[in-house]
Amino acid sequence: MHDCIFCKIAQGVIPSVKVFEDELFIVILDLYPVARGHTLLMPKEHHVNIFDVPDDLAQEVYPLLAKTARALRAATGAVGLNIVQNNGEASGQAVFHSHIHLIPRYANDDLHFIAPGKVQAENDELKETAANIINALVKQHSLPD
Repeated sequence: MHDCIFCKIAQGVIPSVKVFEDELFIVILDLYPVARGHTLLMPKEHHVNIFDVPDDLAQEVYPLLAKTARALRAATGAVGLNIVQNNGEASGQAVFHSHIHLIPRYANDDLHFIAPGKVQAENDELKETAANIINALVKQHSLPD
């Protein structure tokens, strides 16, 4: 995508502060961090969001995510970490190139990311939702890509 800022960063057209790079991924420091060490992990190949990432690439993400998280903790002295990925406009995604935020957390940093549920879900609703998710997973695995 020629207009994608993250593609331009991955291609070296736009400078960034890299902390890791290989043939599949680039990990950079966020230019507008919400905490010291706020890092972005993204595939070099353009994918809009999690719904667009192929399975073979997705399986490579978690090992790098875990290694980066441990390195962030060691480097920053963070006592916690939020891993955030917004997928789609309704979720707050602003850059439409799949990426994951790693946000180091510090004691009393006053950051809040999780909104508590307002009303406890009914058991029947939970069972129906679970059944729908299971059916969708079964359908995904029984159809060729």
